Amino acid sequence: MARLMPTSGAIPLVTGFVTAAALSGVAVFAVFQSGCDEPGSYRSRDGAVELIGGCLKPDDLPVNPRQPADTRPLGSGDPALER
Repeated sequence: MARLMPTSGAIPLVTGFVTAAALSGVAVFAVFQSGCDEPGSYRSRDGAVELIGGCLKPDDLPVNPRQPADTRPLGSGDPALER
């Protein structure tokens, strides 16, 4: 007959708690070491949410430039448009 031991289910439980605590500690450490004095805040203006303040600069965000719309009509003499 198998004997139930209280430690048989405790090891995975303790391992889970230790892992969660370690990951939480790393997250808190990363936040404190980020070097940002002003975290910023989100505000709604004209139906859009904006980040006011904070450590982000416009150069930090990747922006895909919009392609200019070609307003020339077909048959304008441009061989690229005739294809």
